Amino acid sequence: MNKPFFFKSVFSPYFDGFLEMKSVMKFDLKRFRIFFLELDSFFIETGATNTYITKEQINAWSTTQLNVQKTTLYQKYSILRQFCLYLCHNGQECYVPKLPEYVRSDFVPYIFTHEQIKLVFEACDRLTMSDRRMNSILFALPAFFRLLYSTGVRISEASSIKNEDVDFERKQIIFKKTKNQKHRLIPVNDSLLVVLKQYVGYRNKMPLDGLSRPDGFFFVSPIGKPLLECAVLYWFKRILRNCGISNVSGIRVHDIRHTTAVHSLIKMTNNGFDIYCAFPILSVFLGHKTIESTEKYVHLTQEMYPEVIKMEQAFSSFVFLKVNNTKFEFDDNN
Repeated sequence: MNKPFFFKSVFSPYFDGFLEMKSVMKFDLKRFRIFFLELDSFFIETGATNTYITKEQINAWSTTQLNVQKTTLYQKYSILRQFCLYLCHNGQECYVPKLPEYVRSDFVPYIFTHEQIKLVFEACDRLTMSDRRMNSILFALPAFFRLLYSTGVRISEASSIKNEDVDFERKQIIFKKTKNQKHRLIPVNDSLLVVLKQYVGYRNKMPLDGLSRPDGFFFVSPIGKPLLECAVLYWFKRILRNCGISNVSGIRVHDIRHTTAVHSLIKMTNNGFDIYCAFPILSVFLGHKTIESTEKYVHLTQEMYPEVIKMEQAFSSFVFLKVNNTKFEFDDNN
């Protein structure tokens, strides 16, 4: 495993071992590495010499997190807890902290209208290179953004697609590098199929070896390298400005996924799908473990699609029961 970071504390070999384990399990290591760098510096500064973590050390570390957002703190505690359990498993008995109370983020994603999505695609098609930098990703963007919207996948999932994952005959794509570490099969509609075939046709004309190898990346730059998320984000912001969409700084590429969820639910309900059927289908389509994870996408539609909110509220009313003005929650363990 490539290690762009080097740890220096007494826990260095355990950090490396933990990352190696997560790498084998196909996890994205970025957030683990960043947090371990922070933890590594803390142990060095506090003079840690024993390869086990005490409750006092964790309490001391928590005092350095006073200005950290609650959602971020929860994520850090989650990784710290996993690492402590890993140490225990390797014979280094240590204190395993409890997770703090989870606080939902109050961030509200941007939901594009159908007209705005159309403008984004048209702006992608008009992009031109102002120089001859061969590492530019403009060549792949029209197909890449159309795939994001059509499938609702995360940007990391789309950029990790290999040629062998795309089945033009069966009109499907297998996404292997997913957030929940489970393979997901997504159908490809006819319009996206045309776009992807056109992209591959032009891509394979580039004088590069191995472009069509089964284990090669599907979306690449003219030098054959996979698309970087930072480069996609840069051009996404530029595309939005070209479309005249305001508040560009607050819009993320991930908001396309939220938009796909909203537009998909609207389409299903308008086509006569019962909300009880549409909601679970949407949840599976997005790759969520539970319907609760999908619920946050629907709440975003209250102003734009009040009719869907009414249906969603009718659906949610069966999750909670009210008896004599008292709310009772079903126990998942029953």
